[in-house]
Amino acid sequence: MPNVNAPLKVGIIDSGISPASKSHLLAGCCVNWQDDRIVLTNASVLDKMGHGAALTDILCASSLSLKLLVAKVFFDRLLCAPEQIAAALDWQVMQGARLINMSFGLRTDRPVLEDACARAVAAGVMLVAASPARGESVYPASYPGVIRATGDARCQPGDISYLNSAQADFGGFVRSEHGQIAGASVGCAYVTRAIAHILCEQPETPCSDVLKALIAQSKYCGIERKVSS
Repeated sequence: MPNVNAPLKVGIIDSGISPASKSHLLAGCCVNWQDDRIVLTNASVLDKMGHGAALTDILCASSLSLKLLVAKVFFDRLLCAPEQIAAALDWQVMQGARLINMSFGLRTDRPVLEDACARAVAAGVMLVAASPARGESVYPASYPGVIRATGDARCQPGDISYLNSAQADFGGFVRSEHGQIAGASVGCAYVTRAIAHILCEQPETPCSDVLKALIAQSKYCGIERKVSS
């Protein structure tokens, strides 16, 4: 049973956390792939790339009572082994995450990642993963129980769209606070933040009811229609 007085534990798997959001850090873990095996260390999770920093700033840019569980899997570029993501998921579930943001997508289905997502979903963790608004499916967004999120040009910060399309379930604002990054990664973080708002207000809400609440508060319903001039 969730402790209604405890801060919401939100996981993020990315390139780290920004200095501005460090006060929200509950625990951090660097997940490396070394000598054909996974190595978890408690080295610094401060971001040196800017991607994770922008996303953590989005998650923390509100009055939400949340604490971040940061798993750093991207170090020099936005590439990693699926085993790193799987290990990061398992670590965050063990740390008590209720909600996990994954602002990335792999083109190839990997069983090790699917299994880790299934374990997290079975544990009652809500997973939100980036998915392109158009084009081919990506992973982990396409796995069962994972919420597919993208950017929606109609949305302003705080707006959510219920897309219910072949590519994505929800959309959010497309640009980070200072415009460093844009697209599905950012939209994913805004959708995660909207879910966090619901969970902070009603910590014991089942995942299915959280999604119903998110749909009910969505400003737009259906995909964005391009109008030619």
